[in-house]
Amino acid sequence: MKQQALAAKRFGAAAQAYLTSSTHATGVDLERLTELARGLGQPVALDLGSGPGHAAYALAQGGALVTASDLSAEMLAVVAQEAERRGLASLQTRQGAAERLPFPEASFDLVVTRYSAHHWVYVPAALREVRRVLKPGGTLVIVDAVAPEAPVADTLLQTLELLRDPSHVRHYRLTEWAALLEAAGFAAPKSDVWTLPLEFASWVARMETSELRAKAVRDVLAKAAEEARRHFQVQPDGSFVLDVVWLETTPSTDETSADETSAD
Repeated sequence: MKQQALAAKRFGAAAQAYLTSSTHATGVDLERLTELARGLGQPVALDLGSGPGHAAYALAQGGALVTASDLSAEMLAVVAQEAERRGLASLQTRQGAAERLPFPEASFDLVVTRYSAHHWVYVPAALREVRRVLKPGGTLVIVDAVAPEAPVADTLLQTLELLRDPSHVRHYRLTEWAALLEAAGFAAPKSDVWTLPLEFASWVARMETSELRAKAVRDVLAKAAEEARRHFQVQPDGSFVLDVVWLETTPSTDETSADETSAD
């Protein structure tokens, strides 16, 4: 099964779990998105890789006219139902892949992606698409877990994620994000980093990780190098913390970088 189909299948099955997950449904970043939308004065916004729609709800509450876009039709059905329940009439849904967005050029004032980019098949193509659909002077916000710069901790994180969820592609380092954004034609991003605690049992249950894979995750965590375990603050029950980043940027005024380096 191709990666995009795998991601759509796995997350479609987990749609309700992600809607009710406190890890995803809460956070100061959601409050920040509401304030960002409010400050832009009813922007036209895209929640890219919306999942259960928490970023879309936050944007709509700030007055944005929001399109929630995701690979999974099941996820988007949950978003539409929840938006109706919350009375968010300014929110609509549209199925599509990040690497080939079904929108015209310069459609949005604001593009937000939250906890989605690490599942994208090819981030450079997705970022070029984001730049294409952003209006001149528009804003891109990326909220996602980031990998540590130290290779030993980076490798541990990718291993844990892939064992838990075969649709995982990669958590990128901050230095990688900076390079990817520059290559796609964006200005150097502003960034804020914080830690997100993950309780092991609910983390694996949310993706319906098999008992065999969950056991492998525990084993890898228990036997990882001490410096990596220390970075993720690994607890006896397997719980740990992730580094999460808010990256905010706008299209660069240099028109050559995205076009001259593009390659599908």
